Order: sequence, then structure tokens, then C-alpha cells
Amino acid sequence: MFIMKSIRRFALILSCCIAVTSAALAADSYDIVVYGGTSGGVTSAVQAARLGKSVVLIEPTKFLGGLTTGGLGATDIGNKKAIGGISREFYHRIWQHYSDPKSWTLQTREDYYAKRPHGNSADEETMWTFEPHVATQVYDAMIKEAKVPVVFGERLDLKSGVLKEGGRIVKIVMESGRALEGKMFIDATYEGDLMAKAGVSYHVGREPNALYGETINGLQMAGAKHHQFVKNVDPYVKPGDPSSGLVWGVTSMPKGQDGDGDKNIQAYNFRMCNTSDEAIRVPFPKPANYDEKMFELLLRNFEAGDERLPWAPTPMPNHKTDTNNNFAFSTDMIGMNYDYPDGDYATRAKIWQAHEDYQKGLMWTLANHQRVPEKVRATYAKSGLAKDEFTENGNWPRQMYVREARRMVSDYVMSEKNCKRKEIVEDSVGMGAYNMDSHHTQRYVTKEGFARNEGDIQIGTRPYPISYRSIRPKAEQCTNLLVPVCLAASHIAYGSIRMEPVFMVMGQSAATAAAHAIDQNTTVQGIDYAKLREQMLKDGQMLDFESPPMPDHVSLKKEHVGGIVLDDSEAVLKGFDSIGHTTAPFVGEGYRHDGNEAKGDQTARFQPDIPKTGKYKVSIAYTALKNRATNVPVLVHHADGSNTVTVDQQKQPPANGLLYPLGVFRFEKGKEGFVEFSNKGTDGHVIIDAVQWMPVDIVLDAPTPAKP
Repeated sequence: MFIMKSIRRFALILSCCIAVTSAALAADSYDIVVYGGTSGGVTSAVQAARLGKSVVLIEPTKFLGGLTTGGLGATDIGNKKAIGGISREFYHRIWQHYSDPKSWTLQTREDYYAKRPHGNSADEETMWTFEPHVATQVYDAMIKEAKVPVVFGERLDLKSGVLKEGGRIVKIVMESGRALEGKMFIDATYEGDLMAKAGVSYHVGREPNALYGETINGLQMAGAKHHQFVKNVDPYVKPGDPSSGLVWGVTSMPKGQDGDGDKNIQAYNFRMCNTSDEAIRVPFPKPANYDEKMFELLLRNFEAGDERLPWAPTPMPNHKTDTNNNFAFSTDMIGMNYDYPDGDYATRAKIWQAHEDYQKGLMWTLANHQRVPEKVRATYAKSGLAKDEFTENGNWPRQMYVREARRMVSDYVMSEKNCKRKEIVEDSVGMGAYNMDSHHTQRYVTKEGFARNEGDIQIGTRPYPISYRSIRPKAEQCTNLLVPVCLAASHIAYGSIRMEPVFMVMGQSAATAAAHAIDQNTTVQGIDYAKLREQMLKDGQMLDFESPPMPDHVSLKKEHVGGIVLDDSEAVLKGFDSIGHTTAPFVGEGYRHDGNEAKGDQTARFQPDIPKTGKYKVSIAYTALKNRATNVPVLVHHADGSNTVTVDQQKQPPANGLLYPLGVFRFEKGKEGFVEFSNKGTDGHVIIDAVQWMPVDIVLDAPTPAKP
């Protein structure tokens, strides 16, 4: 009897253990499973919850928001009218935060706006610049209010993590063994792992122009004119000796012709949160494995005379900056990320660490290395990391800027034609508005023996709709997956779409489509778009608005302008290091501006070689915007003296929207005369593009400069 009771007791215990084990292995089940807590993942999850669906958000790291909370506080978007829905709600909540005087701990709100008068939209109750920790607070509050469960620290099993039945995903499994079932799935990662493991087609690299009928995709050796070395820099280990090999970061000259496809992707970096405020400044750390050889080309570039500051800091509240890449050798680790998109976790971790070591080493070099010019070194020595940001990660950004990785290939691939509004889709799920922006993809040695960067393209757009077909796969590949981040777009079109506000818009639209597929008991390909559109508009999404096609040519050659023309590249510059090319038209390859900084310290002198003594009508080229200065002093030094004309660059120039006349002046033959811009006392961005001297047939007794 004792033995029988013991057996029954053991059997009961065993059955209980089996039940507990089975419960532990059972998959959590939801209506919608969102993989990736990027900005797009957050809005996907919030929207799903607001539509009454059960949803879970899975984030492989320990923080939400991706790049928005990871350092990119200077929002890139272009025309902000294109942003609606939860995305705009996010920027409204940022505005609400900074409307509280208690949020200004190191400076006043008035002081910040005085230094950055056109950087925000207070009249629309939105704010587009912010500190990283504030973005985290906003996202966390939105997730909490929506009661979205978040699973941190779990990442997809890359070997067997996606289980499908027919064309549907039924379950995804994490490396830990945790399984999650769903009716619909959303891949909101920057890498597109769920999409790839679900058997969905994708592309990595640059497509050839011929594939989608484009003109600025693929190899860009002739087209890459920005962020270049302005002086010839020798790339050989022993200068002048090709047999000695190439210095770090330089490869041989690429084969092929412009427009050919390749595996290259645009460079990654970290968007640092820097400060020069001693109350919170942490000096740039020297990485343990610092290698001076990695920065030999940078040091040679300084020694060649290029003393521009190789970074692009944008002011954030409380004396902080969002710092990005600028010029030839900067925070972008060019050509070192090709294996990242398709790499396993170990491969990606090595690439990530290499980028972190490179950028930390770069900043330490700029602040400390004796071969860096003293005035440059002094600037960086005064700056550092903000000690109250990324406190769990040594004040270093938690997110690497993965500018592009995998891109889905669906029934409709967004291309250059969409960005130029030459092809307009009718199934919009949101809008793109930023210029087509590709950072460099490689650094090579030219046939002349100099270093050159390749891949950077900056071409303007007008706001344009993004197709629903570009965020869902082909029906034969998967019927219950949406991809709002690694969506279907060519390399150059993705360069415009890949902005954090747009990812938020796409994330919300993806969740709406997933909810409709559930409610309509159909696939993501089979939903009623008219109903989807109705819901998106109800939720405040912007799907399209009147915007004319981009002109074929936004750049004017000097000979087309007429007269004697000097471009900004021919001016003698003190400052004016920032290069622009998003607002057309302009002369040459772009224009320069003062960054609305260092007022009184920047000048640009245009000094022509006048072929014949006589009178000339002098005009300057610029494009007008509301962020331009209204009081730009332009000095005209001519044969009879000097005149200073004050120009309001917010006003459209009368001559074809490009040329603003300063007046008629007499110039002697030769190089004695000049036109000089200054940013002293100016109240916005000062633009310099070109200066024209047009011979005048009429005879005047005295110069007649334009009125201020």
C-alpha cells in the first residue's frame, strides 16, 4: 500500500512538473507582434493598442526609440507639413516638455531660441530638437499610457526563429527559446532580420541605375562632389611610393562606370551628444586599443592646409549638441560596414565595436594629437560628452546610426521617380520629404595618386507619398508581415525615406494595416485600402498634399548665368564651411552658409579678374528661405571706393529667383575689385552661392547701388 501511494504521489508530482514545463515553453499569443523597438516600432505598438488589439513589443536591447533616443536630436525631415499622426504627437510632447521652465537646467528657453531662432516650430506647438533622455521619457510615457507590454533583451534566433505555415508566420522564437505567436507581425528593426528569415526578398547595396530607371543610383565617382578633400592628400604609407601600400581606410580605385550597381552601403557613425559646458562635460575618452595609423589621412589633410572642423554640431537644449559627420574625414567610418546587414550577431558586434573605437579615437585625436592644428585642437579640447546622457553606457550613444541595411523588394519599390514626384502613388501610407541623401560608401586612391571619397549624393526633393505596397511583402512570400523600416526602396530613394519621423509614420500605418487585416479576416495584401486610408486620415496622418515635380536641373552652370561669374568654390573663405544643396536653384554644385554661428568671424571674398575697365552690374546669387538672415552686409569694393549693401535673404531675388542686384559700379581692369560677404550681426543663416559682374552699355555718372 505504501509503495502504491508513493507511485501515485510521484506520478502527481511528475504530471505537475510536465504541466509547468509545458507552460514555460508555450508561446505567448497576441494579435500583433512587433519586433524592434525603434521609433517605428514604438508607434506601431502604440497604434495597435489604440485600435484595441493585443500587442507586444520586443526590443533586443534594453532601451526603446532606436536612433531618436540614441543621439539624433536634430530631426531630419525637410517639409514638416509631411509629418502627422503619432509622429507629430511625439514632437508635440517634446514641445510640451520644453515649455516647462524646469526643463531648462543649464540655459533658459529664451537663450536657446535666440541662438537657434528658426530651428523649431513653436507656433505649431511642436519642437524638433531635443536631448536624448527627453525622447526616452516621451516614448516610455506613450508606451505606458497605451499599456503595451515590452520584452527587453530578447533577439530573434537567426537559425530557426521564424515558423511559417504556408505563407503565414505563426510563431517567432528568440535565442532564449521564448516563443511568441501572432496573427500579424511587424518587423520594425533597422536590419530587417524578421523579414529576411521569413523568406521575403530584399536587396543590400546600390542598384544599377537601369534597374528602376534612375539617374543617381549606383557608383558615383563623378557625382560625389561633397565632403571631399579640398587639398590633394597622398594616401600611400610612404608618401609618393605606391609600392608601400595604402594608409588605413583607403582602397584601390573602383572598377566600373557611374550608375553601375555594387554591394556598397552608405557609412555608419554615432550621433554623439556633446557639450562644452564644464558643468556636464566629460573629456573625450581615448579607446584602449587606440591606433594612430587609422587617422594618418586626417593628419595629412590638416598638414595640407585644410583646417576646417570635421564635424557638424547642431545645438540642442541645455548647451548640448547633436553631432554628425562633415567634410572629408569625419565621424563616418567609410567603407567598413558592408558585412553588417547580412551578418550574424557576432559579425555585427565586431563591426559595431570597430565603429565605436574609430569614432572615440577620432575625437580623442582631434582634441589631443600634436599634429592637429592648435586652433582646431583647442576647439575639441573644450568639448566632450554630456555626462547626464547615456549614463549606463559611459555617456556614449547606445545606438549606431545604421543608415541602411537590408531593403525589402516588394510589388512596388520606391525610387528616384517618386522622390521627384514624376511618379505619384495612389496608395499612400505617409510621406517622405527629405532630400535624397547618401553618405559616402568608400574611400579610394585616384589614378593621379590622391585620396578621394565616393558615394555622397545630395539631391533635393518635394514631399511625396509612400506606397502601401512598399511596406508589405509580395503575397507569395508572406501574407501577415509588414515592414515599415526596411521597406521597399532603392538605395537613393531610401536615402530620402530613412528619416526617424517617417519611420514613425510608417510604423503607425503598418499597425493600422495589420489591425484591418485582422478585422477583415484577410491578408495584408488583401485589405481594403479605402478603409485603411479613412482610418489613417482619422488618426491625423498626412498622406499627400500639392507639391510640384522637381525640375530636371537644379544646378546652373556659370556660363548659363552669363557675364563674369565666380562660384562659392572660387571665393576666399574664412569660415562658411557648411555646404548646402537642398534648396534650388543654385550655381555650380551647391552653396555655402555660415551655419548661423560664429557671427562676425566668417567672411567670403569674391575677387574677379576684370577683362576691361568699365561699368558692371553686380548681382549675388542665393535662394530665399525663412531661416535666412534679413541683414546680410555685402561689401562692394570698386574703382571709385566701397559700398556696403544690406541684403534680406528671406526675400526672393527678382532675377529668376536667383540673382539679387547690388547696383552698377565701375571696375578697373584686373583684380583690384571684389565683393565680400560677412556674417557680422546677422540674424539668421547667411548664404553665399555666386557673384555676377555683367557689363553695362549705358553710361552713368556715379555708382547706383541698390537700396538696403
